[in-house]
Amino acid sequence: MKIDETDKKILSILQEDGRISNAELARRINRSAPPTLERVKKLERNGVIQNYVALADPSKLNLNCFTYVEVTLVRHGREGVERFIKAITGLDEVMECHHITGGADFLLRVASRDIPGYENFVLHKLTALPEVQHLKTLVVLSTLKQETRLPLNL
Repeated sequence: MKIDETDKKILSILQEDGRISNAELARRINRSAPPTLERVKKLERNGVIQNYVALADPSKLNLNCFTYVEVTLVRHGREGVERFIKAITGLDEVMECHHITGGADFLLRVASRDIPGYENFVLHKLTALPEVQHLKTLVVLSTLKQETRLPLNL
């Protein structure tokens, strides 16, 4: 699917406010409502728009500790990697999992209530996975920028 400037405008607005009405979206892009709705539906059908979500404030949910964890596996074979991926995607604390290059094999973003909660996660869940050989944890002290919007003009 080719994304044109109108689609980019729609995506930009929806990334900022996913609850906007179709009428207001159409007004903002200077189009009528029916073709605007059809463009949104086309973006959804083609997987450009994957989902609509509510962004919650972690501190209001008592999630005060975020860490990035570099994970090195014992072996790099397909079966071990697939077992690790299957296990890690089932852990609620893991917000993101990236297969990476460099000294580690995976980079995880982990949410927990506090440092003891993170320690419990590491001891009873993460290092319990037989594929895990080594961990390196980076604790987030403060978050200066966190974006959910994708840059559309690159």
